[in-house]
Amino acid sequence: MEVIPAIDIIDGKCVRLVRGDYGTKKIYSSDPLKIAKLFDKKEFKRLHLIDLEGAREGQIKNWEIIEEIAKNTNFLIEFGGGVSGEKDIKKLLGLGIGKVILGSLVLKEPEKFKRIIQKFQDKIIVAVDILGKKICYRGWQEKAKINIDYFLKNLIKLGIRTVIFTDIERDGTLKGPNFSLYKKLVSKFPNLEIIASGGVRNKEDLKKLSKIGLSGAIIGKAIYENKIKISDLKLYL
Repeated sequence: MEVIPAIDIIDGKCVRLVRGDYGTKKIYSSDPLKIAKLFDKKEFKRLHLIDLEGAREGQIKNWEIIEEIAKNTNFLIEFGGGVSGEKDIKKLLGLGIGKVILGSLVLKEPEKFKRIIQKFQDKIIVAVDILGKKICYRGWQEKAKINIDYFLKNLIKLGIRTVIFTDIERDGTLKGPNFSLYKKLVSKFPNLEIIASGGVRNKEDLKKLSKIGLSGAIIGKAIYENKIKISDLKLYL
C-alpha cells in the first residue's frame, strides 16, 4: 500500500477542511509549492492535489499553482477539482499531471465520461465520496441517487481500474478511517485498486488499511498537525 500526501488548495493556499465544510477552512501554508517540494524531498512518489474552489464551482480555478507544482516536483500527481471535460484533461496532462481525478462529471454527464474514458482511460481515476450510503459530488454539496455497488460495477465495465473512496464523515476529523467500508469494498470488488481517504490519524491506522488490501491511502491533516511523522511513513514509500 502506498501512502499519498494531500495538498488541497483554496485561493492559492494550502488548506484543510473538516467533513468538506468550506466554513471550517484552516490555512496551513500560503505557499503550496513549498509544501509540495517538502513532500518531494521526503521521497513520496505520488501527490494528491485538489483544487477545492474548482470542486465547488465546477471549473478549475488554481491553474497557476497546479502548473508550478507539476513543473517543479518529481511526483506522479493525481489532480482533481473542477475538471469539466477533454480540454481540461489535455491541458493538465500537458502540464505534467500524471492522473486526472473525475467525480462530479462521472455522475452528471455519463455520456461525456464514456467518451473521455475511450480517449484517456489509463489516465483517469474516479473519486467516490460517500456520506452515509449516498455518493456526494460538486464539492460534496450535492447527493446522487445511484446505488454505490451498481455505480462501481458500471465503472469496472467501462474499464476504470482505480477509485479513491472518501468517507466524508471522517474527512479532516482525525477520528480514524472507515475500516468496515474498505473491507466490504475490497471483498466485493477485488479487481479495483481502491485508495482510502478520510480520517487517517496515526501509523496504526495505516497498518490496518494496508492489511485490508488497499492499494493506497491518502493522508493530509495527520501530517499537517504532526500526528504522523514523515519518518514513520518510510515503509510505504
